[in-house]
Amino acid sequence: MRIDRRFSAVLLAWLALAGWPEQVAQAATDATASSPTAVASGEAVFRQEELDQMLAPLALYPDALLAQVLMASTYPGDVADAVAWSKAHPDASGDDAVGQVANEPWDPSVQSLVAFPAVLVTLGQDPAWVQRVGDAFLAQPDDVMDSVQRLRRQAQAAGNLQSSEQQRVIVQPAAPSSTTTVVQAPASTQTIIIEPADPQVVYVPSYNPSVVYGTWPNPSYPPAYYPPPAGYYFGSALVAGLGFAAGVAVIDSIWGDCDWDHGDIDIDVDRYNNLNRTRQLDASQNKWQHNAVNRDGVPYRDRANRERYGQRLPGSEQRDALRGREPARAADRERARQSMAQRGVEAPATSNREARERAQVAGREMRDQPQARQRTQASAQPRQRTQSSPQARQQARQKYSSSQKTRNNAFAGARNPSQARASVSRGEASRASASRPKVERSGRPVQRASRSPSRGSARRR
Repeated sequence: MRIDRRFSAVLLAWLALAGWPEQVAQAATDATASSPTAVASGEAVFRQEELDQMLAPLALYPDALLAQVLMASTYPGDVADAVAWSKAHPDASGDDAVGQVANEPWDPSVQSLVAFPAVLVTLGQDPAWVQRVGDAFLAQPDDVMDSVQRLRRQAQAAGNLQSSEQQRVIVQPAAPSSTTTVVQAPASTQTIIIEPADPQVVYVPSYNPSVVYGTWPNPSYPPAYYPPPAGYYFGSALVAGLGFAAGVAVIDSIWGDCDWDHGDIDIDVDRYNNLNRTRQLDASQNKWQHNAVNRDGVPYRDRANRERYGQRLPGSEQRDALRGREPARAADRERARQSMAQRGVEAPATSNREARERAQVAGREMRDQPQARQRTQASAQPRQRTQSSPQARQQARQKYSSSQKTRNNAFAGARNPSQARASVSRGEASRASASRPKVERSGRPVQRASRSPSRGSARRR
């Protein structure tokens, strides 16, 4: 890559000297677009080949059903629960099935999928794939929509995507501008829309991506195939590439639709409210928004969504008081910071990055300004005087140990047995003397030291 950038720089300089400003501008634009440093505003979690690989089994779903799947895939835990519920209730489908799970703590987009057992059969075969689809839609919604359109054009070119009794395929060209007349829009600017032939009956398609898309352009990223179990699809239709499950009669279960122009999902508020009695929306909430509460602790793959929705456990805000985050304390800290700022005391750094920047600025000041270096050294001298060396600490320990007197305790004579036995003997003798009767003690004369006669007594004699 370094060689390519150097060559591009030399080429641009040569074109500029040759007097070709238009070529220079065009070359600079192309180089910027193809440079690996030119990234989109969002974090690119998946590449185009990966998006095509993971969306291949879903790209030919009707637009409204695809919108429900994309929304639901952002809650992979709820999808797994819905798959288990659908297996336990194999006869439930349509709006009636959605009504049966109204009390389940799932996101409404996930609840709507129980109307289509065939969809949950496909999603239940690879939960990791479902989570990847949801992560891609959260991080790169525009890229996901572009991938679906790219795959649809590929299936149409292979002759496997066309209108039938189950669906209508509409090719919508790009809107012409006011100054330019477009006779036929290029394929890359066309939008392919798939709708049910009957608005109230939805047929879930099933197909082998390796067949329906023709020759796969990225052999390193082959699409996955999740074959349906027996009884769900027309067996002979799969040989031709595309088959359909039995139609599901729905009225309100499908309340989302793909907005291809803006790369998001529109919501039919009336249908949504008819089905979700306890979670109503107002007319202004006609654009889908991800609800992090229903994520159920599943981590987000990209940094932007981790920062946006956070990874806080339910009820964690109730423990703020235990962490010293009471409003009164916060107000006191803010007043203290303002008082310090008024007195010229710099507030502490609020992040590691700010602390590093301050350290770098201080280092440059010490290097470039001798006065600042002298002040720093002068302020450090008192601290150095108070800090003792290892030799001083050792002398203090020795002085302290020598000044300590030996304390009497139960283990004082453990290292001198003879001394311990003598002490015991003295104690026993004292105890025996004290325990003799008073008569015995009074019969013994008291021995006193002899005294020499005094001078006064001698004179009296």
